[in-house]
Amino acid sequence: MKILSRKFHAVLDYMSGIVLIAAPWALHFEEVTAATTTAIVAGALILLMSLMTSYEGGIIRIVPMPMHLNMDVLLGLILAASPWLVGFNYEVYLPHLIMGILTLLSGLTTVRSSLHKLATGV
Repeated sequence: MKILSRKFHAVLDYMSGIVLIAAPWALHFEEVTAATTTAIVAGALILLMSLMTSYEGGIIRIVPMPMHLNMDVLLGLILAASPWLVGFNYEVYLPHLIMGILTLLSGLTTVRSSLHKLATGV
């Protein structure tokens, strides 16, 4: 079921990218190098993909929206599993798990085509 608009998805992308980059210091796990690196890299990837996506929040607009959403699903799965895959689950796991699940869900529930195209048939 596609319930999120592309415009709302863009807002979520930028917010989640910033949250992930700030999380190690905001949630005090900056001493766990693997967890910090994973959060920062995931946040940077989300911001970079958002800037390059052909949607309401994109600036360069070279990545098609369906590809962006597929990457969200993939990144969400990897981010959610990263504490166990990388081995920092004993120090911290909830921020990665929660943001991974949210990223996965946003990729699965966002409208793939622009509402303008759907309304006009163009």
